Amino acid sequence: MNHLQVITAGLAGEKLSRSITGTDEVCASRSAVATGAGAFLGAASVGAVAAGATAVGATTLAAFAAPVVLPVAIAAGAVGLIRSLFD
Repeated sequence: MNHLQVITAGLAGEKLSRSITGTDEVCASRSAVATGAGAFLGAASVGAVAAGATAVGATTLAAFAAPVVLPVAIAAGAVGLIRSLFD
């Protein structure tokens, strides 16, 4: 997973936070939702790669993809948080 995909997941989480909270104003609740949504989307994208690799029998790829989930989730959540602080 490259940096562009992490940023895309974080920005998608921020967009999702606008839909969930119903506002685009800067506030703590929207920032919290953006962080969580970005982290979830980042983790889900890497988790899908690991699950797909396991399904086709590429266990080596799955073993290497699994430890990447947490750093990607943290980075995507951080992108969502930072983006939610600007209007």
